[in-house]
Amino acid sequence: MNHPGGNVTGVTFITSILASKRVGLLSDLVPRSSTIGYFSASRFQTSDRETNDVLAAGRTLGRQVIVVDIHEADEFESAFLKLTRNRVDALLVGAFPIFTSNRTRLVELAARYKIPSLYQNRDYVLDGGLMSYGPSQEDAFRLGGIYVGQILKGAKPADLPFQQSSRVGLAINLKAARALGLEVPPGLLAIADEVIE
Repeated sequence: MNHPGGNVTGVTFITSILASKRVGLLSDLVPRSSTIGYFSASRFQTSDRETNDVLAAGRTLGRQVIVVDIHEADEFESAFLKLTRNRVDALLVGAFPIFTSNRTRLVELAARYKIPSLYQNRDYVLDGGLMSYGPSQEDAFRLGGIYVGQILKGAKPADLPFQQSSRVGLAINLKAARALGLEVPPGLLAIADEVIE
């Protein structure tokens, strides 16, 4: 990461390290939750680490975590049915590309099944999702733009370390909360970077 070599460098979104914080925020949002669902995608390299972090955070907070491993988008409906059968009170959607590329569908299903859900980035919230917590895409794009400028001025990619956005944001959609019959705690509203009416 610090000295990539070759012709590769860039900005990365390593969001799995935020998993335990997401579990805490979800517990703050739905304080009476005893069971939290977690959508994982084991085909991705970071899934084990993120799943272990989610399970550990659940134990620390006294919450049971139901892990649902999803391989294909056509499994979403059955995944939500599994959450319903297990009486899941809230859902954490893992930080994996399969979910990002199908975010509209996930948001629609979470609303239909009335499961309060937390996602990895604000795009979900803009699409009607309840809450997100993750790295700032705008900050990552800015860092990427700086690298483009440096490379155009002659810098070698091999000498530019991979960077990670250090800005993390919490976004809350109050309309989605009202549709679920949830009152967002004032403490969460106070720390939110963005509140969508």
